Amino acid sequence: MGKAEEFEELRALLFSIAYRILGSVAEAEDAVQETWLRYDASATRPDSVKAFLSTTVTRIAIDVLRSARVRREEYVGPWLPEPLLDDPYADPARAAELADSVSMASLLLLERLSPLERSVFVLREVFAFGFGDIAAAVGRSEAACRQLLVRARRHMHEGRPRFEADRAEQRELAARFFDALSRGDVDGLRSLLSADVQLVGDGGGKAPQLARTVVGADNAARLLATVYPLMAEAGITCEPREVNGRPGALFRVRDGGVLHILSLDVLDGQIQTVRSIINPDKLGHLGPVADAWAADREVRALRRRDG
Repeated sequence: MGKAEEFEELRALLFSIAYRILGSVAEAEDAVQETWLRYDASATRPDSVKAFLSTTVTRIAIDVLRSARVRREEYVGPWLPEPLLDDPYADPARAAELADSVSMASLLLLERLSPLERSVFVLREVFAFGFGDIAAAVGRSEAACRQLLVRARRHMHEGRPRFEADRAEQRELAARFFDALSRGDVDGLRSLLSADVQLVGDGGGKAPQLARTVVGADNAARLLATVYPLMAEAGITCEPREVNGRPGALFRVRDGGVLHILSLDVLDGQIQTVRSIINPDKLGHLGPVADAWAADREVRALRRRDG
């Protein structure tokens, strides 16, 4: 088997590692491409192609993350990961770990970790790499990696919810949510939202958004019930989709351009967080991106019409 074929067999794994370390589809794809260039240019053949490529993509991702963290500190408004509709890597033996680790909530918890802690946690907890391979990937001793994992686990455990809904319950609640959203049903929405629900919007200063953050079931329900029916009237369609392994939806304008993504966190039988990603820089991998400003003007005109 040639280098290209060996690389393609592992591409999905490499992307999945890089995405969990970086929280960015575009940066993960760039890291995978750089990994290929380094592998293609190497004169020697590694004993384990998987170990070599995993080490390479991890090291690249760590370097990228260190510079990305500075940019995220200067980001306009809340920063959210780039939405992932389909994780290309599948491993039935680790399906639960893979699904949990790609959720928006988990990726945001990973943001609390140092680049090394994050990388060790991803390689060990998500992909079950041995400590020898992890040590080689991050350039630390096995003992140091074990300590990094202990700290990472503690931070992740402290931020995790006590009880998450099963997938069937998540889908059922999401279906009711999007039905109430389409009808502008304030009471219906309020009944599905937790008392301290948060609406979090990521426009990055590059697109209009409902609000950066709205807290409370009443405030959230009224805002959602006001705006989304007007969006439908403006020709904006809602496609329920799984977003980062959780219920969500993709919204498109009339010509099919991607306007934004909604993702829902469900906990204790209620929706705890509604995240909206409308920054066009984070949507390009999903297809042609809509002109969010034009869509916003049309919705605002309809809102003024209705007084």
